Amino acid sequence: MDLSFEIIIFLLFASGFAGFVDAISGGGGLIQLPAMMVGLGNSTSPATVLGTNKLPSFIGTSSAVINYLSRIRIDLRFTFAMAIPAFIGSFTGAQFANLIPRDLFRPIIVVMLTAVAIYTFTKKELGLVKAHRHSDGRRYAIGASAGLVIGFYDGIFGPGTGSFIALILVAVIGFAFLEATAITKVVNWGTNLAALISFQLSSNVIWAIGLMMGVANLIGALFGVRVAVKGGSELIRKAFIAVTVILIVRLGIDIFTE
Repeated sequence: MDLSFEIIIFLLFASGFAGFVDAISGGGGLIQLPAMMVGLGNSTSPATVLGTNKLPSFIGTSSAVINYLSRIRIDLRFTFAMAIPAFIGSFTGAQFANLIPRDLFRPIIVVMLTAVAIYTFTKKELGLVKAHRHSDGRRYAIGASAGLVIGFYDGIFGPGTGSFIALILVAVIGFAFLEATAITKVVNWGTNLAALISFQLSSNVIWAIGLMMGVANLIGALFGVRVAVKGGSELIRKAFIAVTVILIVRLGIDIFTE
């Protein structure tokens, strides 16, 4: 595709900022996907926009995963128990991306995210310390089930994926926000990879644009991880609430303006 210099700068800035936000609290898709829809124009199919969007997301998430794992220790057994079903779910969801109208998801997601924001805001101590609420077997079952469902959603639509994963890890399982964010990045890395493979099989990835934006997303993610680790769970909790509210507003505008 032939893109103007201004559009390239716009996409790079949006992707870099998306990587920064996503590494701290999730929600980078809120910034990057709309930017790509504007930058690539109406002539590009929705599936191609979604597929190309997964490439910089995958690159940025890869950077975040490496940096988180080098700085903090996470429960790897639980993480993989959640990540593998999420990978399967995302690959399957991406196969249906052209078949199910994404507009059907928006009202449901707005309601769910509103509940997430209210719950997190009212529970002042939520996610500040680690306090597992279930036996290992039950934790793995909950994580695997949630991973499969959220992974499918990420493959077919996407906005809010990180918020839903983080809420399950913090409110249901009992992780602190810092470790939950690191686990979320690993799970999200898997869903991004699965969706990317699925979209590539149907030739819906523009690699030149995706790789260019991927470099910017990676740089943003590097800075985001440093801020998150330095700020700890309290900072991530505040960022999580802020990004969730912005996502609600964004999806709400889409619902009422279309």
